[in-house]
This record gives sequence, structure tokens and C-alpha cells, in this order.
Amino acid sequence: MGKLSGIKVIDLSVFLPGPMMTMMMADQGAEVIKIETQAGDPAREQAPFEAGQSVWFRNLNRGKKSIVLDLKSEAGKARLWDLIASADVFVEGFRPGVMQRLGFDYESVSARYPRIVYCSISAFGQHGAMAHHPAHDMATQALAGFLSVNDGADGTPVVPGTPSADMAAGLTALSATLMALIGRQTSGKGDYIDCAMFDSLLPWCAHIAGSAIMGGPSPVSSHQRSLGGAGFYQVYRTSDGKHVVLGGREIKFAENLLGALGRPDLIAHASREAGEQQELIAYLQGVFATKSRDQWVDWFADKDVAFAPVLNFREALDEPHIAERGLWIEHDGAHHIAPAIRFASETWHPAPAPELNSDG
Repeated sequence: MGKLSGIKVIDLSVFLPGPMMTMMMADQGAEVIKIETQAGDPAREQAPFEAGQSVWFRNLNRGKKSIVLDLKSEAGKARLWDLIASADVFVEGFRPGVMQRLGFDYESVSARYPRIVYCSISAFGQHGAMAHHPAHDMATQALAGFLSVNDGADGTPVVPGTPSADMAAGLTALSATLMALIGRQTSGKGDYIDCAMFDSLLPWCAHIAGSAIMGGPSPVSSHQRSLGGAGFYQVYRTSDGKHVVLGGREIKFAENLLGALGRPDLIAHASREAGEQQELIAYLQGVFATKSRDQWVDWFADKDVAFAPVLNFREALDEPHIAERGLWIEHDGAHHIAPAIRFASETWHPAPAPELNSDG
């Protein structure tokens, strides 16, 4: 039993945002029925593979059922209506207008089943000039302003390492769906959620884009505290070509580190405005270049400083902290990233991801 036991979800989404959202529901006991075409979710074919399945697919679709339906056929449509009849949540990730053409838009579904919570996930929402513009994560980040500050020292934007717009949409859709389910307990009615990747990501800029939000100029990374303009929120290269970070701007960390390095005269520099700490940054660049990454890890072991080595995923997953928290597990020959949401009163074990049409 999980917190969402008894909740039934019909999921027509593929790739990342929708499957992430519905897997989080499945992890907590919801019955999630993944509706697929004969070709299946494209993520099924994404390498690498382990124990006969895509690692990507398994880690976004565990615990679900799979049913193949041809929604252009009358038989496929009839079967979907049968499934919706007992469902609480309906999730789709098609371009705006597709569900209406198929006859399963919110107006049609809610007319028959007013208790349904219907969630549409798209790049730019169901209406507006951008509604039909094709986009995946990076294009959405670019149009929302985020890629402009995902840049190097020369100001050139680079491909982001995290699909933030996808993930933001999945989390926003989940939150909205749970809110609607709670609201339904009082009203007796479901609701419609127009979840856009763009809309979901935009609020994430509040701490870095203040000047633009208030109608002024856009932030420049080299003059932002969290984007490269501060000595104690910065990436440094070590003698072995690897990297470490200082990740805390509180003055106590500057006092602790610069005191230990014998340079208390530079402590005041850490309180200067971002973009005015070049002397401090240059000094720290020189210092960190004198030892290897792992030597610095040892050196910082007894220092109260927000410091961390930059690890690759292999190194990160092998860290003792991951094992202590049970965040990376092997089950039935396959590896899983454990859900971040786990309850003290419940024990979580990964359910298998479905083979195509295994519950058809």
C-alpha cells in the first residue's frame, strides 16, 4: 500500500515530463496504465540497455502497466473509454489539438466523467502564439532566458547538463494533479491542468533574474553571485585537470578558508559585490591549482567550508552517501535511482517496468 493506492491514472505521455510525473505516482501506489502505440514509447529504444530494457525507460516507467491501442480505430477508442470510466487522472503530452481530433480532449472526457483530473503537458501551453511551436527541453530553456546564463567565462552559452524544463514540467504537473485530487474531495469535480514546460521553468529564475523581473536589464553571469561573479560560489581547476567548487557565500566560510590559508586580508573581498571579486577569485584559482582534486578533498576534511569535488556520475553513484541513503539500488538484475519521496512509515521496492502491451 502507498499514499496513492486506489488512484488510477491513464497515461498517454512519452519521453520525459509525463512519464516522470506518472512514475512518481506509481512509486506511491497509484495504478498507472501507459497507453502506447504499436511502436511504443521511443524511450524504450534509447541506449544503454540492462536486463533487456532501456535504463532510461525503466527509470521513468517502473510500476506501470502497458496497453497498446490504436486511437484512430473505433476499437481503440472504445477500449480507452472503458479505461477512463474508472480512472481518476488522465495525462497526455501531445501537441495542442491532437486530443481534440481524437475525441479525447478535456471537454469530451469531462462531459462523461466530471470527476476526472485531466493534465496536458506541452512545451508552451494549449493557447498562445507559441502553442504549436515544436520544442524539447533546450529550446524551451533558450526561449525562457535560462540558456543565456548557462555560459562559460567568455559568455558563450553551452548545452545544459540537466533537462530543467522537462523536470520542472513533470514536478509542476504532479503538484497540480495532487492539488486537484485534494480539491475534488470537497467539490466532487475534477479539473483541467494546462502544464507548459515554459511556464513551469520560468519561476525558477526568481533568484537570478531580479533586475529583469522588475523591468530592467538581464543579468550577466560574471556579475551575479550565483553565476560566477563571487569567489565563494565558483568552480576551480586543480593540478590534475579536475575541478572543485566553493558553494557557500556566507562570510563565515570565507573566514574559515582564508584564515586557514593565511590570507585573512582577503576576507573583506568576499563581501564585495559580485563582479568585484576578481582579486579573490584569481588568488583562489592559483591556490587550487597547487594540489590535485583528491588532495583538496583530504585537506578540506576538517574545515567548515562549503566545498565539494566535481564528480562524474560514476564517481557520484559510488560515493558512500548514495549507499547510506539507499539512492541507487539493484533489483532483479537492473539498477534504479530510488525516488526522492520516501515515507518513514513505508518500505519502497522498485516494481518492474512493463514490456510493451504486457497488460493488453
